[in-house]
Amino acid sequence: MRGSHRHSNHAWSRATALAVAIMPVALGLAFGDLAGQGPAASGVNGAGAKADVTFSKDVAPILQANCQICHRPGSVGPMPLLEYGDTRRWASRMKDLVSKRLMPPFHLDTGLGIQDIKDDWRLSEADIETIVAWADAGAPEGDPADMPPPVEWPNEQKWQLEDILGPPDHVIRSKPFDVPAEGGDTWWRPRVPTGLEEDRWVMAFETRPSFPAGRQVVHHAIPRLLRLNEEGEYQRIQSLSEYAMGKVGEIVPNDAGRMLKANDMIEWDAHYYPMGYDVPGDQVELGIWFHQEGYEPEFQQDLSLYPLRGDIALAPGGTAMTQGFHRWDHPVRLDSFQPHGHVHLHAMSIQALYPDGRLELISMVTDFDARWHHSYIYEDDVAPLLPPGTVLVMTGWYDNTAENELTPDPEIWYARGARTGDEMSHAWLAVTHLSEEGYQRLVEEREAKLATDEDNDDSNDDN
Repeated sequence: MRGSHRHSNHAWSRATALAVAIMPVALGLAFGDLAGQGPAASGVNGAGAKADVTFSKDVAPILQANCQICHRPGSVGPMPLLEYGDTRRWASRMKDLVSKRLMPPFHLDTGLGIQDIKDDWRLSEADIETIVAWADAGAPEGDPADMPPPVEWPNEQKWQLEDILGPPDHVIRSKPFDVPAEGGDTWWRPRVPTGLEEDRWVMAFETRPSFPAGRQVVHHAIPRLLRLNEEGEYQRIQSLSEYAMGKVGEIVPNDAGRMLKANDMIEWDAHYYPMGYDVPGDQVELGIWFHQEGYEPEFQQDLSLYPLRGDIALAPGGTAMTQGFHRWDHPVRLDSFQPHGHVHLHAMSIQALYPDGRLELISMVTDFDARWHHSYIYEDDVAPLLPPGTVLVMTGWYDNTAENELTPDPEIWYARGARTGDEMSHAWLAVTHLSEEGYQRLVEEREAKLATDEDNDDSNDDN
């Protein structure tokens, strides 16, 4: 299931879940926590529930808007939620998961830190109350005539950004790689030219594995930008995008841009894990959408991996914590935050320690789940503006106890490493680098907007 809140500039991520890979068996991950539940009992206590809530009239529209993109034949959900007969038996489990906000799989804590996120997947309180009331009332069907028309789902092989941006202007492919049927973690890091004939500013990137086999054998894929330095050697500049389970594209804010030069190179970092069948000549693709020729952004943005340091030595039944710190010597805007780890990462937070000593929580993810990697993109009016000298404090917590249902075996040790069965500790951050003048202008614009909003609220209260 997934959230109903939309954002017009980021409608692309409505289809993000279509690109989710089947997790490698070594992770020990499955959707059995859903499928292992039995049918909902017909005698559910309906005391206090809204007796007129029905599947056809009330629940089906919620499922169409939030859940069926995954829960339908051929997609990643463990069971279809298209028709009443398919859905009713899961009513009690649906109630449990949505009331705990475990479904849709959107892990940002509610009520802590910045809550204004573009294309927020979380269900509204009204939607949660409707599903709970329906389950409590015994999951009634209602009048089939009230059912909304079925959704015609998009072609799974389309680019996810295509619905709002059209087809990509340029596509860069990795060199072919033969993924064997058996074996362990494998990394494929070929270098390929951009294929551009001139320098261009980019407004969006999307990384995708091949379909269908690539989505099952690709653990992650990162196209990294290489540029010639003064010595004539290619040097890594930044990551352009990342494919991981549940995440696909990057859209750059309107006032910023990322430059691709004609002589740049792309270094692919594709992490493969064999799934029991050969995948010959697999290629990962990077779709690129350009700004119109002549476009000049006010600022430049980049996407980088920010490491959290410290030993991840998870003893049997043990826990661990890591921290990372980063300080910029110029003002920046933090556009998005994505925690990254494997099955033992339980939580991650980012805080801003300002030069005046204030410590502010920006975002908190308490129930991280490696089956879904989200990039939390802040709304334009709330993306943190950090003055020079601000220290970003990143903290990660890890769990190898029996309470962690995702750990393959809580009786053995786990450590930091790049393999699927190891642990990782970093955050992906999209950062726009500001001038002093640009920073001051953005701060003043926000203050003016906030004052206007407060005046409007006061005026509405008086009326």
